[in-house]
Amino acid sequence: MENRLLDKNAPSDRLPDIDLPVDFFAWVDITREVLGWYNVPCKIKAGIFVLCVEGELTATINLKECRIRKNDFIVVAPGSVIQFHGSDTDFRLSFVGFSSKFVGEVNLLKSSLDFFPMMIENPVLPLKAETAEIYREYFALLYKMFVGDMLTHPEIQRCVLESLLYGIAGMYTKVESENDPRRLSRGEEICKELFRLVMKHYARERRVSFYAEQMRLSAQHLCTTVKQQTGKTVAELIADVVIMDAKALLKSTNMPIKEISISLNFPNVSFFGKYFKRYVGQSPQQYRNS
Repeated sequence: MENRLLDKNAPSDRLPDIDLPVDFFAWVDITREVLGWYNVPCKIKAGIFVLCVEGELTATINLKECRIRKNDFIVVAPGSVIQFHGSDTDFRLSFVGFSSKFVGEVNLLKSSLDFFPMMIENPVLPLKAETAEIYREYFALLYKMFVGDMLTHPEIQRCVLESLLYGIAGMYTKVESENDPRRLSRGEEICKELFRLVMKHYARERRVSFYAEQMRLSAQHLCTTVKQQTGKTVAELIADVVIMDAKALLKSTNMPIKEISISLNFPNVSFFGKYFKRYVGQSPQQYRNS
């Protein structure tokens, strides 16, 4: 099962990148033997949704140590860094994942605009037993359909992803309004505001100074705060969104690359190509053809 689940390929001088070898994957009864793959920090390229069905375990997700318990729902967004630390008890997890290629094509960031910052900051959501049971049964159904080769059509996979995102959006909304009375720290407020502004303006603005001005902060203060909170630079966060949109346009439309470049406000197609290759490692045309 491990060979089907993971595609682990990285040079020795960087974090291992882990992706799914297929667009969609569902599994149940995941145990410590499988998570042994993650006992060192790994960068997850896929979009992963996990339900803890039994037991407890400890992991670090994006520099935050998390104690995961029965009925916890875990969201691992593309680009997250995770490390499995171990467990004092036996545990079982159910898992649904989408490859980085598929996530790029459906544009996960746009689909999860309203709650994406919360998804990054709080990847573990405790569920009530009755809600967790619904997701357990849903994941079990997806697993049966997956092993029966009933989920091969991209539109069906897209519907599964969208249904999960709608459900997760509702869970985060409830957490924010009812179950999380603590006030955000100033750093968390700054990151949340930055995410919102980037999602609104990324197609026209990639200058750090623009976002600092919008937030009435110095560029240095904004950059320092974001780096401390997320481990990424402001430029990298902006690029994540720009590249996600570019990938979706390249894979899911027939728009000429020049038009995609114009739609994302690049001065010319050459500049867009260099920007895309810097973050993806391929030219836009190579990515489209891959």
